[in-house]
Amino acid sequence: MIAIISPAKTLDYETPLPDLTPTTPRFAGEADRLAAAASHLTQKKLSELMHISPALAKLNADRFRDFAEAPERPALFAFAGDVYTGLDAGTLEPEALPFAQDHLRMLSGLYGLLRPLDLMRPYRLEMGTRWGPRVKKLTDWWGDRIAGALAEDVAAEGSGMVLNLASQEYWAAVDGRLPAGVRVVAVDFRDGDRFVSFHAKKARGLMARWMIEHRITDIDAMKGFDSAGYAYDADASTADQWRFAR
Repeated sequence: MIAIISPAKTLDYETPLPDLTPTTPRFAGEADRLAAAASHLTQKKLSELMHISPALAKLNADRFRDFAEAPERPALFAFAGDVYTGLDAGTLEPEALPFAQDHLRMLSGLYGLLRPLDLMRPYRLEMGTRWGPRVKKLTDWWGDRIAGALAEDVAAEGSGMVLNLASQEYWAAVDGRLPAGVRVVAVDFRDGDRFVSFHAKKARGLMARWMIEHRITDIDAMKGFDSAGYAYDADASTADQWRFAR
């Protein structure tokens, strides 16, 4: 089983890292090309494309301009949004990292598909960003490449299972593109009957952490997830669409 999560807009390049051996992203070349293309966009254009403030547009214009010289950091420790608050990678035991490397993937508008220890440079580029006159969104620019890489990882891992903990925006880069033999289970988190975005994002990270901590490789064993008061709701779930509520 391989779990999929989204990236985060918030980044952390300051917190000390544990002892680890970083890896190189498979789509590092594509990331370099996208960053180079983005470096030619004006701050105004970036603001319009990414729906961000002028201050954030300047920050990211500077990032793309200086991309080749920017510091690198393993993705699992670079992202710092709500999902990653739940995952809390900095408190994982060192021996958990090899399991995470084999069983967790992060979707990325810039890097396509990242393993936890893949080095990445600071960026912001959502998968839903409109990208040029010939493609509507970055999902179209990536085509089948992300799904192809994920399918290779699932085949190497051997279970044929994907646990989808990603947002709809990012899952769109994979949806409908995986081989017929790959089973995907998506998870919906609720507070009672309500969907609360902040809580759901954190719960996705909590579930990814629970999988890593317990070294879970069997998808059905994930029904035992019970962090933060969540419990599997059999009545509200289907075979491939699970609900956890608290």
